Amino acid sequence: MDELPYGVLAALVGLAGGAVLGLAARLGDFCTLGALESAAYGKDQRRLRLWGIVLGVAILGTQFGALAGLIDLSATYYHSIAWNPLASVIGGLVFGYGMAMAGNCGFGALVRFGGGDLRSLVVVVVMGIFGFVALSGPLAPLRVALFPQPEAAGPQGIGVALQGWVGLPVAVTAAVLGLACIGWALAHRPLRERPGMIAWGVAAGLAIVWCFVGTSWLHDASLGAVQIESASFTAPVGRTLIFLMTSTAGGITFSVGSVLGVMVGALAGSTLRGLFKWEACEDPRELGRQVGGAVLMGIGGVVALGCSVGQGVSAFATLAWSGPVTLAAIALGALVGLRHLIAGYEPE
Repeated sequence: MDELPYGVLAALVGLAGGAVLGLAARLGDFCTLGALESAAYGKDQRRLRLWGIVLGVAILGTQFGALAGLIDLSATYYHSIAWNPLASVIGGLVFGYGMAMAGNCGFGALVRFGGGDLRSLVVVVVMGIFGFVALSGPLAPLRVALFPQPEAAGPQGIGVALQGWVGLPVAVTAAVLGLACIGWALAHRPLRERPGMIAWGVAAGLAIVWCFVGTSWLHDASLGAVQIESASFTAPVGRTLIFLMTSTAGGITFSVGSVLGVMVGALAGSTLRGLFKWEACEDPRELGRQVGGAVLMGIGGVVALGCSVGQGVSAFATLAWSGPVTLAAIALGALVGLRHLIAGYEPE
């Protein structure tokens, strides 16, 4: 352990967590846009209900990991930065609409690229570039002016708020929310009939917890040099691109490991299911739509401080207000985008 830099260790934590998420996507059908499409237009709620398993396990594991002293939630940027509701709503809507246009979120694009879809490589690269355009590039001053990110004045989040309002212990809030999510998922018989799908949902939730625990340990061991975080796929994609282009011995982080891990897991899952095949875009209009969606996802994800996984699962697991609000905004934006696409294909 002492021979490996903390950045490399953090990348290995991310690699393991990302690989499990990639496998869950390919072998368990864990997908944000796919879940919305199937439920809204395919009359199949299994993938949507699977989100209840992932969220429930992630919430229970993260919160009780924090109570056990394994995770320092206050040091995550979900709690160290004051919550900006406007950023969550607007960023989430923009990201969700872009997700529909691109045909996948950042996580889904990495998964599909791992399965041989070269169109998704374009989405990944464009999203990563425009994420940094908004994070530290030409749009950064405008983003900071419109959506400032001051430090939090004190503890914040759903659990802290309910404890202050009605005296409900955070552990009780976490247990109720986590079990409610799992109960909602398992109330759907078609999902109960897919035990393998449920198992991969549990694995995805545990991957989120693993990342928080691993980076928390490294945060303490490195005296704060390693950021406490879990899976997210907007700005981390840009960081991975920068590392691949500019770094040789240094610069590797959790973000790099998690992004590469998803692609490794997706490749393995695609191969196991016999789904790996090279694909490319044959319609320039489709490619243009996907590029435009990737631009919106990059900007929206940075404004919202995370994507459908980064906010919708990781932040939600910490019981940050931004988690459920951003997830709801992403879902609404995606449904509007899907409706737009379907209306555009309807015969006149």
